Amino acid sequence: MLAQSTLRTAFLTALAMIAFAANSVLARMALAGTGIDAVSYTSVRLMAAAIMLVALVSLRGGSRASLSIDPLSAFTLFGYAFAFSLAYLRLETGMGALILFGFVQLTMIGWGAAIGERMGLLQWGGVLLACSAFIYLMSPGLSAPDPLGAALMAVSGVCWGVYSLAGRRTSGGDPLLRTASNFLWSLPFMVAAAVIYSVFIGQEISLPTDGMALAVISGAVTSGAGYAIWYSALRGLSATQGGIVQLSVPIIAAIGGVIFVAEPLSLRLTLSAVLILGGIALTMVKARA
Repeated sequence: MLAQSTLRTAFLTALAMIAFAANSVLARMALAGTGIDAVSYTSVRLMAAAIMLVALVSLRGGSRASLSIDPLSAFTLFGYAFAFSLAYLRLETGMGALILFGFVQLTMIGWGAAIGERMGLLQWGGVLLACSAFIYLMSPGLSAPDPLGAALMAVSGVCWGVYSLAGRRTSGGDPLLRTASNFLWSLPFMVAAAVIYSVFIGQEISLPTDGMALAVISGAVTSGAGYAIWYSALRGLSATQGGIVQLSVPIIAAIGGVIFVAEPLSLRLTLSAVLILGGIALTMVKARA
């Protein structure tokens, strides 16, 4: 029975990591290959995720009346998704996923240090290693990522880190219901951003069928259903295990970029990924009391 439970957790975890990595692959396929604009892609993705999550809550017997707003969570979820789309206009799949994941973790590590969480020498060494690798990744050269794209993805990562921290603050209750609520209430922020982006920046709306289809898949399947699968997997994982398994996401995304978007794997990206993810893994080792 224990082996069956372990296998179920491993299967769900692998499925969730593939779904999270697929968000990067789908975004790059849509934004670089179909002509859909970042505003439309993000809007369709958030709407599809909200519909899927509300449907899952309803099918499970939850009350849609409980979809109360958490302004910080809703805003940072919107910020993550919009900056993510804008960044993938300029970044390759694996590069974007690596920057995103790195800044999510560094945001959470930085917050923990700021509020006095104890870190040992090994953990601080991991932070230094990860930061040094980021400097190497961003240093000038033929394979350096686009600076604006990298900055936008860093903003996306910080937003997701803050969103995760806000979720810890309200850790009680039903995580699927909270996520459905956050996606639903992120839509007004997205509408405001779309108006500003269209009126003041002059972004033309482009809604190709294939781009919209990829946005719907990203929202409903790899975001909405992906989070539902992840919450089921988390029941069988410790907090440390939950953090460590997410180290696989940028690697899976990079492989997906090679297979589905025909992107090359540069030596700089490969070496940076090993050093950044290795450094972050070290920060997850508990300091001795």
